[in-house]
Amino acid sequence: MIKIVFFGTPSIALPSLEYLNSLKDVEILAVVTQPDKPVGRGHKVKFPPLKEFAIKNDIPVFQPKSIRKESDIIKSLKSLSPDFFVTFAFGQILSQEVLDIPKFETINLHASLLPKYRGANPIQRAIINGDKQTGICTMITELGLDSGDICIKLPIKINDDMTCVDLYNVISKESPKLIYKTLIGLMDKSIKPMAQGESGITQAPKLTKEETLINWKKSAHDIHNLVRGIYTMPSAYFTHNGKIIKVLKTQILENDIAHNNSGNFGNISKEGIEVLCGRGSILLITVKPEGKGEMPATAWFNGIKNRG
Repeated sequence: MIKIVFFGTPSIALPSLEYLNSLKDVEILAVVTQPDKPVGRGHKVKFPPLKEFAIKNDIPVFQPKSIRKESDIIKSLKSLSPDFFVTFAFGQILSQEVLDIPKFETINLHASLLPKYRGANPIQRAIINGDKQTGICTMITELGLDSGDICIKLPIKINDDMTCVDLYNVISKESPKLIYKTLIGLMDKSIKPMAQGESGITQAPKLTKEETLINWKKSAHDIHNLVRGIYTMPSAYFTHNGKIIKVLKTQILENDIAHNNSGNFGNISKEGIEVLCGRGSILLITVKPEGKGEMPATAWFNGIKNRG
């Protein structure tokens, strides 16, 4: 029996927790997740997805504000005598004291092919940068940022119109068995973790507000990648008459002509609005104007044209 404590917060980690909990040779001793947070206009407190699952399955839950500083929780985790800690999008940095608790290791599921895209936003960054492939890997957690030895890697193809949500779902589906395979391999010593090395290291820091603003002087390809890379998470946007217009779906048009006056609206069709970019043109298909729901870009444009 492999005894683990599972650390995670968002829904991407839930299938992994569900899968591990379903196995006869794995025992989930506890779940560690972020504190409850108020959401929506009513500020109603909502449980993290992993907490909801844990409660339904009578699994103890810990919700530290900062795991490194909460001695009572650390003491409780020590008393559980786990074989492994498993972390997946937990959202907090673990101290060496916490990392030393498991009998074997603390392993982490990271959503890239390390050492590429170390950091908080590997899924979004891969798409924004126009990568054709990313992946997931399990690693031994250490104090450095995603710098531990690699256990297993699994490449994942990125299609031309794949959004971050699409990739998020693929990673969520592929992760559970990779984590289990890692646990088994470390237990029976069939997996020998390998150092990442210094070659190919890139960072994937959190996105800034400035990065989500569309710069029409960039190429149509770059803008399309930005739109799908942060689709609803939090969405690329531009402003028109002082209002924020989020862009949810675009299409690259065939021309590859450089334009001096980029950002101008061009042809309007049933499919969308053509916008001139720094190089090439892009078709705005779906937008979400400030204070409104998502809609066809043509409906938004016709609305502002009629008001004008």
